[in-house]
Amino acid sequence: MKKIHCLSALVVLCTFACSGSKSYSVVKEPPVEEEGTVTVNYVADNSDFANPDRGFYRYSETRASNYTVLTEALLNTYGTPSTSLGATYQTLSTLVFRYYILDDFVNSPISQEFLDNMQLDFNAVRNAGVKMIPRFTYTVSSNAGSCGEGFICPPYGDASKAIVLAQIEQLGSVLTVNSDVITAVQMGFVGTWGEQYYTDFFGDASSNGTQGKLLDENWGDRFEVLKALLDAIPKDIMIQVRYPQMKQRFVYGVNANTAVAALSSSEAFSETDKARIGFHNDCLFASADDFGTYEDYGNSSSVRKTDIPNLKAYFKNDSKFVIIGGETCYDGYSPENDCAPAGIADTDLRELHYTYLNSDYNNEVNNDWDNGGCMDAIKNNLGYRFVLKNAVFPKTAAVGESIEVTINLENVGYASPVKKRDVKLILRNKANASITVFDFNTDIRLWFSETSLKETFNTAGVLATGDYDVLLHIADTYKSLKDRSEYSIRLANQGAWEESTGYNILNHTIVVN
Repeated sequence: MKKIHCLSALVVLCTFACSGSKSYSVVKEPPVEEEGTVTVNYVADNSDFANPDRGFYRYSETRASNYTVLTEALLNTYGTPSTSLGATYQTLSTLVFRYYILDDFVNSPISQEFLDNMQLDFNAVRNAGVKMIPRFTYTVSSNAGSCGEGFICPPYGDASKAIVLAQIEQLGSVLTVNSDVITAVQMGFVGTWGEQYYTDFFGDASSNGTQGKLLDENWGDRFEVLKALLDAIPKDIMIQVRYPQMKQRFVYGVNANTAVAALSSSEAFSETDKARIGFHNDCLFASADDFGTYEDYGNSSSVRKTDIPNLKAYFKNDSKFVIIGGETCYDGYSPENDCAPAGIADTDLRELHYTYLNSDYNNEVNNDWDNGGCMDAIKNNLGYRFVLKNAVFPKTAAVGESIEVTINLENVGYASPVKKRDVKLILRNKANASITVFDFNTDIRLWFSETSLKETFNTAGVLATGDYDVLLHIADTYKSLKDRSEYSIRLANQGAWEESTGYNILNHTIVVN
């Protein structure tokens, strides 16, 4: 069989939506036939649809003092277009954020009843076909009083390091058993809201305290908590910290400055501690420094100071290889937090590689994106979004003959996936629906922009005569999820998605004779 060495070009007219992301209008061409091969062109789908491990999440919380278990019925509603309280836009969600408020366990071990209820939550999540982003904290209340910051005063109500470390060990087994339906774990534990700031035990850097920064021992205590979490759960799950400097000092030492190197491509996805630490920004677009996100919190021998240039650049470069998410929290930074060109919202989300955001908070900010015309692009482009461009297939093959396939696609989303995926070519017999599966040698976490899957597959002993439809399956690697369509990736092309199987239809049939 003659192999093709050049591809027919797909005529694509690219226009730029308000986010700066690519929106495709495709001039549809008939298949281009060359000797022994055919080039199939594909039409982009610009609609909003659900895909795993990305997008707008739905918020939930439960307290140890009054545990409310997640229900499959509630989670099922997230898969259809719905409007959050106070929102002017609708979302489809495959993610649920879950606050576990350990208010009954500030001074004692976590009860078995609580751990059993957590398992019920995960059962509901798995049955509903979604995934969870958990965070553990001891308090989400801000008690006003006569202190420096007024709206929140100590004591804050979090737990000591000894309690935290013991409880991470308890929680590790539950998180490990359910790692198939966890997108990421947020560090939590330290401080009100688990945001590592207003804390009774890990160094109060706020104006309520006396030190106004973090000391070396405060950093050391925080490092122990982060390390315990990294060690407690499987290495394919990333831990998100609240501030970029937390990662910098953890990786490079307590005296690390804000200009240290971000992850390199050679270090990315290596499952080292450095490669597993991402970020959650819980005050995105709230101010120039996102309410202290880009802050150098000092140490015993250095002062505290804002450092947006270095810390934001570090965040930008590191975020290419780790999971990024968060929420908006304040609408006072306007028009900067609006759509381009007046604001930076949609452009920053792309440059900082955001995978998910909160659809339930803060909708004063989120609604501005809807009113400004960039919400549709943000919904589409959070995380990954893969668009087929064209593919080259053999028209026929003889029994036992190898086949060469080339599939060209582009990731037009803000980020690549941060979890491994099995990428499979499916040949399905038109007569009896039996399938033959071939594996592409590719790492989906490296699909940053344009990607070409080109591979020769040996069919000897596996393909009989017949007509075979060609499909692409991008499946979850966990055995519990790999055959479930809800956990398979849908390509952004018209007519491609086969919901019953989770396959993407490639619009070609190979005749084996």
